[in-house]
Amino acid sequence: MAISFSPLPSRLLLRSRLLCNAKFQRRLPRQSHPFTPPASRTANSSPTLSSYISTNRSAFWRTFSSIPNPRSATTPKAGESPLGSLADSLIRPATGKASGSSWSEISDKKVGYWLLGSATLVFGIVVLGGLTRLTESGLSITEWKPVTGTLPPLSQQDWMDNFNKYKDSPEYRILNPNMTLDEYKFIYFMEWSHRLWGRAIGLTFVLPAIYFIVRRRVTPKVALRLLGISSMIGFQGFIGWWMVMSGLRDDLFAEPGSHPRVSQYRLTAHLGAAFTVYAAMLWSGLDILRENRFLRDPQSALTTLKSLSAPQLRIFRGLVGLLVAMVFATAMSGGLVAGLDAGLIYNEFPKMGTGYMPPTKEMMDPFYSHTEDHSDLWWRNMLENPTTVQFQHRVAALSTFTAICAVFAYSRFNPKVAEVLPKNVRVSVMGVLHLAIMQVLLGISTLIYMVPTHLAAIHQAGALALLTGSIVLGHRVGLPKTAARIAAKRIEAAALKAAVRKV
Repeated sequence: MAISFSPLPSRLLLRSRLLCNAKFQRRLPRQSHPFTPPASRTANSSPTLSSYISTNRSAFWRTFSSIPNPRSATTPKAGESPLGSLADSLIRPATGKASGSSWSEISDKKVGYWLLGSATLVFGIVVLGGLTRLTESGLSITEWKPVTGTLPPLSQQDWMDNFNKYKDSPEYRILNPNMTLDEYKFIYFMEWSHRLWGRAIGLTFVLPAIYFIVRRRVTPKVALRLLGISSMIGFQGFIGWWMVMSGLRDDLFAEPGSHPRVSQYRLTAHLGAAFTVYAAMLWSGLDILRENRFLRDPQSALTTLKSLSAPQLRIFRGLVGLLVAMVFATAMSGGLVAGLDAGLIYNEFPKMGTGYMPPTKEMMDPFYSHTEDHSDLWWRNMLENPTTVQFQHRVAALSTFTAICAVFAYSRFNPKVAEVLPKNVRVSVMGVLHLAIMQVLLGISTLIYMVPTHLAAIHQAGALALLTGSIVLGHRVGLPKTAARIAAKRIEAAALKAAVRKV
């Protein structure tokens, strides 16, 4: 029975034979007297072909083992073909560990679990940050001490020093002139806990990231991601203090009726940076775990890629990407609502006063314009007028919810899409729909009951949960090109091994 080889195995076989022959010939000792008659030589000093083969047998096998991967090759037993060891080294799964100066083919799955754990810490600090804002504790610490600020005041005198510094802030003079030291301790510990949690996230991310990169437990692509996320975490700390500074300036609250609070622009930037760090950690962790899962079963990986590459899913994939963008934008509009306390007006739904939208004059109030020709009337009202900001948040939320319902219907009632949609993607679509329903109900309840602390905090957590569901959906419907490429190599190497064993 004739056995045919693909071009790649043929080249490997030819290369192995040439290398072995060349090395074998180089090691043959040269004859000092090539024309000496055989009778003049003694039996002990006459090397035979069998003695040469015996002497160079280990070098012969080392030639084969050094071709694909010196680290993973094994010495074959006598009588076995060295090509079996060659094929074994080609299909041996990647462990995520690297030796010497080489990078891993795929990242270690432990890195994926660590990234998901870090994302969980970021989720927690987002919720804690919302509680800090809702309890009006964010301006209680008027200094930024990244190192020495790790410890709270340890003596009565330290507490009084911090309290006296807080008394110089606009928030104390305008809102809390009768606050006691015990009341100050509560808001101090809220802000201190938020800052301490941020420091913990920085240390538990940056130090392991350096370790994984130095030990080459990740791919170069993931290493760049880790460096980028580390930089974003450091920048996030700067944005946080930049936001607090906006609430400590006296000139911003000189007008009668002014309410001391941080800038809604800086608050939204702080929230957006946290969401971005969270999304980067989540996506990277899911990527690594999927690669390791697929390479345990390369054939399943190629089957999944073939299913996701169906032309019917091209539009669906684009719609999912649009959903992620809409959820993020709606959450950022919620940051403007929080920064302006816009949830404390028009506490009814679905109407806003006598109609479904406020009067145009109220939404485009010239009061918020800073120029004589009112050239900034539109954008300042959209970003600084509490009435307009709440209305556009309502519109954004309802638009996002409608889009999610439409994508769900498209995935269920379009027979071409439903036929090729993988099961885990269908489950994710259903999960996103449930999260969207819950988030809409939380938003309406928070508005009607005039922003109670517990409902508002859950509503902010719900926004990040909805973004999480959307990202997971987008990841599952995305094309795993890297994992598929490595899986294809593994399958080809496995075919080589099967062919060699038949020889």
